[in-house]
Amino acid sequence: MKDSTLEEGTMQALVYEGPRTMMMREVPVPVLRDDEVLIRVVVAGICGSELSGYTGHNSLRKPPLVMGHEFSGVIERTGSRAGRYRPGDRVTANPLVTCGACTYCRTGRSQLCRERQLLGAHRPGAFAEYVAVPECNVAKLDDRISFEEGAFAEPFACAVHICRLLALAPTDRLVIYGAGPIGLFALQAAQAYGVRDAVVIDLNEARLAIAAELGGLVVTDLESAPYAAGEYDAAIDAVGAEVTRLRCVQAVRAGGRVLFTGLHEAESKLPINEMIRNEVATLGAFAYSEQDFSTALRWIGEGRVRLLPWTVQAPLAEGGVCFEQLIAGPGKVAKILLTPSVHP
Repeated sequence: MKDSTLEEGTMQALVYEGPRTMMMREVPVPVLRDDEVLIRVVVAGICGSELSGYTGHNSLRKPPLVMGHEFSGVIERTGSRAGRYRPGDRVTANPLVTCGACTYCRTGRSQLCRERQLLGAHRPGAFAEYVAVPECNVAKLDDRISFEEGAFAEPFACAVHICRLLALAPTDRLVIYGAGPIGLFALQAAQAYGVRDAVVIDLNEARLAIAAELGGLVVTDLESAPYAAGEYDAAIDAVGAEVTRLRCVQAVRAGGRVLFTGLHEAESKLPINEMIRNEVATLGAFAYSEQDFSTALRWIGEGRVRLLPWTVQAPLAEGGVCFEQLIAGPGKVAKILLTPSVHP
C-alpha cells in the first residue's frame, strides 16, 4: 500500500461500512477549521464501545465512519487561529468535543454537554493517517510518556472519573466487575487513590491474570472473594449486564456506593426497596471531565499506569482482523493499538 501525502489531499483510513465490515479506503485529508490542528496519527487504540459499533449494536456509530478516539501522534499543521502548538509536537487529545459555553462546560462537567461530539462517532476519528482536532482538546505529551502511553490517556481518564465520583479512600474495600480495559484501568486508578483491597471479578482467566499481575485480588465469582457480599464499601460495574449490576448492589454494605459505567445492556432490574432501606448510593459514570483527562495524563507520566506489557500493535490495514480477534477472545491482551502507515 503506498503512503499518501498531504499534497495529494488524500489519506488511507479504516472505514466502518456496516456490521462486521471494515475496509481500508482512500479518503480526503481533513480540512482544518481555523481553531483546529491536524495530527499525524502514530497509534490508535480499539475501545470496547467500538466493538459494539462494529457489530452494529451501538447507535452512536453509523456507517460509513472512521472510528478511533484513543490515540496519540504528532502535530502536522495548524489552523489560522491555532497557535498553542507547533508542527512536530508530540500530542494526544481529549476526543470529547463540547460547546465550552453551557453550564456543564463552565462548571467542570463538560462530559454532560448536550452539544458534545465524540471523535470517531460524530466526527471522523483516528483510524486514519491524519485526524483534525480542536486545539483546545489537544495535550502535549511529556518526554517521559511514549506514544503508546499517550493513547492510554482517554480510557484511563474514564477510570479516573469513576474513582473520583466514588470518592475512594485508602481503607475502602472495592470490588470491580469486569477485567476488560476499563476494569483494569479502574483498578490502577483506585490504587492511585491508595486503595489496597481491590477485588476484580471476571470469567476470563487470561484477563484476570493481568489484573493479578497489576496487584488486584482476582476471582471468578463473589463467593470466592476474600470478603463476603455486603462487606464492600464500593463497587464498580465495568461490564454493563443486568447480572453484574445486581451483583455490585449485593456486594456493598449498608451505606455503600455502587457505580455503573458499563453500557452493554440498556435496562436492568434492581432491588430498589432493599437499596433504599440500606441507603445504597448509586452513580452513573460517563466519559470524563477535562480535569479527569489532565489527571490521567499526569498520572501516566508518573508511572501509575502499567498496561504496556499486555498491549500489542498491528497495522491499521489489519484493523478488521483485530476487531474480530477482540470479539472472539484476545487471550492475555488488554489493548490493541493500530498503527497507520505514516510515521514521524
